Amino acid sequence: MTSTLSAAFLPNDRTRPLLDGTVQPEGIALVATPLYAPEMFWRQLKFADFDVSEMSIASLAIAIAGGSRDWVALPVFSMRRFFHSEITVRNDAAIVRPSDLHGKRVGVPEYQQTGAVWCRGVLADEFGVDPREIRWFMERTPTISHGGATGFTPPPGIRLDYIDPGSDIGRMLVDGSLDATLLYIPAYVPNPTIVDRSSAKLDTVAHSLFADPVAEAHRYFKKTGVYPINHCVVIRRPLIDRDPGIARSLFDAFVTAKARVAARRMHLLEAALATGVLPSARGIEDDVMAYGIDANRVVLETLTRYLFEQGLTPRRLELSDIFAAV
Repeated sequence: MTSTLSAAFLPNDRTRPLLDGTVQPEGIALVATPLYAPEMFWRQLKFADFDVSEMSIASLAIAIAGGSRDWVALPVFSMRRFFHSEITVRNDAAIVRPSDLHGKRVGVPEYQQTGAVWCRGVLADEFGVDPREIRWFMERTPTISHGGATGFTPPPGIRLDYIDPGSDIGRMLVDGSLDATLLYIPAYVPNPTIVDRSSAKLDTVAHSLFADPVAEAHRYFKKTGVYPINHCVVIRRPLIDRDPGIARSLFDAFVTAKARVAARRMHLLEAALATGVLPSARGIEDDVMAYGIDANRVVLETLTRYLFEQGLTPRRLELSDIFAAV
């Protein structure tokens, strides 16, 4: 018997075969909608609008640690970035090195979002930056945010202010009321959502914390072997409880979809090697976008450590707390 499941995914090469129906999970009719991440995650955490979707791993882990049984994850990882290499600072903020962030006013779209967790974790591990020594300003409101859906409150020792709805990170960087931002998610292109609202262009007032972001990504990857993951795929837990085979069917479909674009992946890896994001031609042999727990254990356990160390989960979650066995 075929089950019909609603789904939402960020449109990219690895999800497109599922979005356009050229790949269908065995025994499942997937009715899939393209949707951008910030709004998708909020809708899922707040309203559970879809049976299957991409999800912020950090927000999922926080929800699970808080007792939620709504979702179970698949070890399918559709988005990775070296987030800390994207930190942006005002030109006149006297921030030359990561340690200069101490005592500064730093924006973040959402304190608990996975990219921000990675930034703070890498800053602490690699550069000794203590998040308790920074004054944080969060753009997303308690009403429309992942944290609003998971019961987020600032961890002990963290000074966090919500940005007034009439302003945003971009405006505050332009007018000098912020010194830096961990992440900048403009509301204009390419993925406008109802969650983020910054619209200022920062070219003339701010620059990257790292003079060569690609070189910093290269350094970090070479040292740690960690290519940070921020999205997984979730399924409503009651569906898995009723039919555990759904997890395997969906996982296999994602693997098939990914294989359909293997040539494209090879092209992207070669481009990454050419720009230095990956450290050597060995990256061609290793699937740095691999699915599955075993291939990503170090990355995932680093993230669960960061969530615990940053006070976002009361204990360090086991991966089995988060992911289905497939």
